Amino acid sequence: MIFKAEGRTHALCVAVAWLPILSWLPKYNLKWLKMDVLAGLTVGLTTVPQALAYAEVAGLPVQFGLYSAFMGGFIYTFLGTSKDVTLGPTAIMSLLCSSVVGGQPHRAVLLSLLCGLIQAVMALLRLGFLLDFISFPVIKGFTCAAAVTIGFGQVKNILGIQGVPQQFFLEVYYTFHKIPEARIGDVVLGLILHVSLFYKKKILFITFLLYFFISSVRNAAVVIAASLIAFSWEVYGNHVFTITGKTTRGLPPFRPPPTSDTTANGTVVSFGEIVKDFGGGLAVIPFMGLLESIAIAKAFASQNDYRIDANQELLAIGVTNIMGSFVSAYPVTGSFGRTAVNSQTGVCTPAGGVVTSVIVLLSLAFLMPAFYYIPKASLAAVIICAVAPMVDYRVVAKMWRIRKLDLLPFFVTFLMSFWAVQYGIVGGIAVSGALLLYSMARPQIEVRYLFMSVCNGLSFPATEYLSHIIHTRALQVSPPRSVVLDCSHVSVIDYTVISELRDLLRQFKLREVHLIFAGLQVHPSVLKNL
Repeated sequence: MIFKAEGRTHALCVAVAWLPILSWLPKYNLKWLKMDVLAGLTVGLTTVPQALAYAEVAGLPVQFGLYSAFMGGFIYTFLGTSKDVTLGPTAIMSLLCSSVVGGQPHRAVLLSLLCGLIQAVMALLRLGFLLDFISFPVIKGFTCAAAVTIGFGQVKNILGIQGVPQQFFLEVYYTFHKIPEARIGDVVLGLILHVSLFYKKKILFITFLLYFFISSVRNAAVVIAASLIAFSWEVYGNHVFTITGKTTRGLPPFRPPPTSDTTANGTVVSFGEIVKDFGGGLAVIPFMGLLESIAIAKAFASQNDYRIDANQELLAIGVTNIMGSFVSAYPVTGSFGRTAVNSQTGVCTPAGGVVTSVIVLLSLAFLMPAFYYIPKASLAAVIICAVAPMVDYRVVAKMWRIRKLDLLPFFVTFLMSFWAVQYGIVGGIAVSGALLLYSMARPQIEVRYLFMSVCNGLSFPATEYLSHIIHTRALQVSPPRSVVLDCSHVSVIDYTVISELRDLLRQFKLREVHLIFAGLQVHPSVLKNL
């Protein structure tokens, strides 16, 4: 009977390990339900406009942002170990996706499947420890560069100009070159929305609760207001703003992701060729997705006093990306901004994600025609305000104070990311790894103590020579070294030796190092004179 009970306990522990929902579902109550519904609604109103905006960053039609935003809530409820994390499209993953698939929807969906498979296999093989080899300077260098790239990439939408390339340096050149073509309506709307988003903290005449709700769903409020303004102009035939335009209506079909592609001239591109075109992106995107989500999960777990399982988080993200590819999603990960909203609203369990997913599905089912009138300038404002906090310039000063060498992988990652995002990450990891290997192969050896042995006794003719050796080997080097003097062969000491050793002791003390006598075989009264 004891063995059977132990067997059932072990089986239950295994089941809970693979399905964390079993640890909290039996204790679920009405209070938790109320808090989860409130948090889910609040995050849902934040998710919809952000998902639309991040699809623009990925170079995909806006509906693909919503396709990517609902599967995570359902999957993570069963497999996630953090009550706060919300999975969905993010600025960084959208940028990486854009750099790999070049705005081709079919390839973005296939990329989601392949990334999910890689992440799930890593979870099953318990390879979460590999993320420990991506250093903090590399992460910071990448996120700062990504924020600049994403933010500047939206300037063209604020200005309402067309025909700007995606490559960063060309984008900078053509954005400034085409400023005379800017549309006044987009510029004015974009500036007004930026002011309303950035200066929300200046509103002092509302209660804290109302302020918190408004600040949590401000993105939705801004997009709705901008859409109403655009609609009011469009119905009278005044095309003042650059709007999103036609979007695919309804829920995405549930079907396997495409394993081949067809070019504009009818050429069929095979699965192998597509994977080859993905190149290093197939290594970078799964790792960055895992890194971003696990870092967020650990941060909020520490803040709210609970623990997460990193490998289980890998599995949750991997399964989300696999299943997401069946509903035309591109790769997703944990979102810091939406996770913060989720936590601050008081979510109690991962079930809040189900409510968020339902909000997204309802938007797809009923609101897609209204998205036609969303001004691109409003989505650009949402993106810029979301990525602005990622530019952490203070981290450079911190690295300079703590370890200047860390600035090397930081700047390599930062600068190379403007050329190509994946190259920036790989380059930073390579430099960081080289520094790590060098420090392992050439460890700093600090000699603090010298051991000297007097082999033939010690008398007054030898004092000057002994003093010279100690001075040159210990006191005249930088920094000065302590000395252990082996006197096991010294049985008689005269006054000259005592005077010289006393002087040496004084000089050692002045330099804040030690002169230690070992094995000295003389009468204790002699030692008192030292």
